[in-house]
Amino acid sequence: MLLTNKNRLIEMLGAALQVIAHERGLGEAPQPRLERPKAVDHGDVACNIALQLSKAWKLNPRELAQALVERLQQEPGFADLIASCEIAGPGFINFRLSNAAKTTVIQEILSAGTQYGLLAPGTGPVASAMIEFVSANPTGPLHVGHGRQAALGDALANLLATQGIKVHREFYYNDAGVQIANLALSVEARLSGLKPGDATWPENAYNGEYIAEIAAAFKGSTQFRGDLSASEKMEAIRQFAVAYLRNEQDIDLKTFGVKFDCYYLESSLYTDGSVAQIVQDLQSIGKTYEGDGALWLKTTDDGDDKDRVMRKSDGSFTYFVPDVAYHASKWQRGFEKVINVQGSDHHGTIARVRSGLQGVAQKRGWDIPKTFPEYVLHKMVTVMRHGEEVKISKRAGSYVTVRDLVEWSGGVTPEMTTEERELSLQRGRDAVRFFLISRKADTEFVFDIDLALQQNDENPVFYVQYAHARICSILTQWGGQDGDLKSADLSLLQSKASDHLLRRLAEYPEVLTDAAAELAPHALAFYLRDLAGDFHTFYNADRVLVDDLALKLARLALLLATRQVLENGLKLLGVSAPAKM
Repeated sequence: MLLTNKNRLIEMLGAALQVIAHERGLGEAPQPRLERPKAVDHGDVACNIALQLSKAWKLNPRELAQALVERLQQEPGFADLIASCEIAGPGFINFRLSNAAKTTVIQEILSAGTQYGLLAPGTGPVASAMIEFVSANPTGPLHVGHGRQAALGDALANLLATQGIKVHREFYYNDAGVQIANLALSVEARLSGLKPGDATWPENAYNGEYIAEIAAAFKGSTQFRGDLSASEKMEAIRQFAVAYLRNEQDIDLKTFGVKFDCYYLESSLYTDGSVAQIVQDLQSIGKTYEGDGALWLKTTDDGDDKDRVMRKSDGSFTYFVPDVAYHASKWQRGFEKVINVQGSDHHGTIARVRSGLQGVAQKRGWDIPKTFPEYVLHKMVTVMRHGEEVKISKRAGSYVTVRDLVEWSGGVTPEMTTEERELSLQRGRDAVRFFLISRKADTEFVFDIDLALQQNDENPVFYVQYAHARICSILTQWGGQDGDLKSADLSLLQSKASDHLLRRLAEYPEVLTDAAAELAPHALAFYLRDLAGDFHTFYNADRVLVDDLALKLARLALLLATRQVLENGLKLLGVSAPAKM
């Protein structure tokens, strides 16, 4: 646990409670909790432990609060940490931190740098975690839904890593099944000279312009030969098209700044016998039954509303069966915590996958939790441009791609030089990442391209980045060395604006812990906006480059710490922290 002021006070409260419980022969006391009072005038932190314990301990809550305060005042270091405390209402205890305690956060940040708020590797609640995200079928370009998954999954992986957990990022390729067959059929139709809208164009074919690009690339490749049989030609097309689109998706992911540790192929679960073994395991323990020519899984045993078909009457497996095999491999590979970031349309598969896994666990003697794997399900993204909803992309044919979103948000145009294009792509990537993370995953999101292009306070990513850039500018004007600020007299920071900023900086470690525990990267985006707001308020209220040298250095130290936290937080979201804007 990071030894923040809040944690120090919690330890003191816990120790004081134990003394009181022992002296009065009372039961064990729970871990005290601190919260931030709604009104700033009520103090820096508040505790309601006296109210919680009063009934069980049969004590008046105000009397218990008074006894607790008296005992706290005897705890070593309490006087240095707390300037004052008072009992309010039916038994709340409001604490005001000393100025020395508040300002220690600056030295903590300047000393820790990029490691501020992070737990040491191997000290987390679990040793390792896997996050599976994006996992797009290799049948077309990545769409905006995949973009939301990429932003959420990557930020969530970064957050878990801050908690001392070794994180593994994985992309699952659904490279088997009907959709891949339709992809090959679409390319073959283009090779035959057909196009969408023609009378003989296949009903289930993909209509985007990228199909024509694949067909042209295949025609110019070594795989295109005239001596192939019809079946050999279709297999060659399938392999080529899947490889082509995987490469295209890799380019999009690179543009988006997302990397994976592993790309897992669905087809491998069939070739290595995993799917067949899963079915055999479930049959052997009576978890399945035959009916209407199909094989059914008894998912109702695990709370599902009805049993589900595993193997259809034609002998093919339904799509959740390889998913069970895939998640069995995740457990077998040693991942204690597994999180899947997927669209909300996958909600129906959760019960089936977990039910199948419980059956496999029973057969193999595994102790898989019933909540394994965990899910972060996101809702759809609506893209607005020039005041109108954008529904399709010429390239994709039926949806807006991630590449479109990045280029539009960065204002990329064909006339740009290479350098201009790279800068615009960076702006676009920053905007897309921040925007897609800045709402809870289970809420629908309207992505406004026009807002992303604005260079003002209404654009949330600009607002946060500008705070960082403004601090860089002030430090440049000062012209001193950052190291000189570590010895600044921080007791001079006594204004209301600096107090708000100090409190916000001190919250950062807890924000990381809570966001990771709740699988809620949007909480970090909210925090960064609040931190930027507190900085802008401080900047407007307290002039930094004043004639008083000691006061100037104190305020510069506060700014340097704020810049560090802004940079750290933006990096976790995959967003740059520019020095100039």
